[in-house]
Amino acid sequence: MSEQNMTNNKIAGKQSILFENPPLILSGSSIAGKKEGEGPLGSFFDEIEEDPMAGGKTWEDAESRLMKRAAEKAIEKAGLTNQDIRFLIGGDLLGQLIATSFGIVSLEIPMFGVYGACSTMGESMALGAILVDGGYADKVIAITSSHFAGAEKQFRFPLGYGNQRPLSATWTVTGSGAVVIGKNESKDKNKHKKKEKNVVIKGITVGKIVDYGLKDSMNMGACMAPAAYTTISQNLKDINQLPLYYDKIITGDLGSVGKDILIDLLKEDGFDISSNFMDCGMEIFDQDSQDTHAGGSGCGCSAITLTGYILDKMRRGEWNRVLFVPTGSLQSTVSFNEGNSIPGIAHGIILETC
Repeated sequence: MSEQNMTNNKIAGKQSILFENPPLILSGSSIAGKKEGEGPLGSFFDEIEEDPMAGGKTWEDAESRLMKRAAEKAIEKAGLTNQDIRFLIGGDLLGQLIATSFGIVSLEIPMFGVYGACSTMGESMALGAILVDGGYADKVIAITSSHFAGAEKQFRFPLGYGNQRPLSATWTVTGSGAVVIGKNESKDKNKHKKKEKNVVIKGITVGKIVDYGLKDSMNMGACMAPAAYTTISQNLKDINQLPLYYDKIITGDLGSVGKDILIDLLKEDGFDISSNFMDCGMEIFDQDSQDTHAGGSGCGCSAITLTGYILDKMRRGEWNRVLFVPTGSLQSTVSFNEGNSIPGIAHGIILETC
C-alpha cells in the first residue's frame, strides 16, 4: 500500500477524520463558578469557586486564575507533571486570548492559542488528537474558559448598566475545563478505578463557518444552530450512520431556542435526533430557579459539562458513544457595531469507551 493510501485511510467523507490509534483522554478537570455549582450539575465539578473574582483584581484576572487551576488539576489527575505535557492548546472569549496567555504562562508548556468562540473546546481537542495520533506529541492539554462578567463587559453591556435581558439570551458560564490527551497504550497508565471505562477520541468532524445572516447577539442559539446542523449532518454522512449510532449527540450552548431550530433543520435533512439529543447550555443551569433564560453559554459551558458530567457518564458505562459538538458564534464588538451578521461554527468530537 502506498504512503498516500495509508494516509487516506484516516479520511472519512468530506470533513471527518477517523483515527487509526484513537487518542485516550487521560484526565479531565472542571473548575466552576458559584452559580454553576448551584445548578443541576454542581456535584460533578472538581472545584467550585465561590468568589467571582477568584482572588484576583479584575474579571479577566479571575478567568485566568480559573484556567490555571483547571490545567493544574487535569495534570494532577493524570498523575503527570508540567514537563510531561508536550503542548497546550487552548483559548477563550477575550480579545487576543488574554485569559489563556496570562493564565498558563507560569506553567511553561509550549502553547498553541486557538479561537473558535464557544466551540473552542472542540477545536482544541480536535487539534490535540491530531497531534497525538500523528505522533507529534505523546501528551497534550486541551483547555478553555469563560467568565460571565468578562463576557458581558466585552460583548454586551457592563454589569452596572443593568440592562434588561431578552428571553432568548443565554447566561455565560463562569468556569474552565481541561483534558489531558495521550496515546492509547496497551497498558493502562491512567488513574481511573478498574471498574471505570476509558474514553478515547475516535474521530472528529471539522466544522465550517455558516452564516444565515442573523444579527441578534442576544439570540446566539439561533445564530449557532445552522452550524451545529451542518456539522452533525456531515458527520453522519461521512461515517454513514444514523443518529441512534450515538448514545448522545451533545451540542455546546444552543439553549432552548437553538435546540428547536437544530432539530427542525436536521429533520429536513432526514435525521431525527430528538430522542438522543442534549445541549450543555440547557443542562448546566435550572432555567426556572436560576433565571438564566434560554440557558448557559460561553467556552466554559461545554468544557466543564464535558469534563465534569459527560466523561463521568461514559466512564461509568451509561453512554458508550457520544458526538460532542461545541458551538460558537463568531462575532466581535467590532463586527457587531459595524452591523455585520453573526456567523457560527461547530466542531464534532467522536468519543467512545473502551
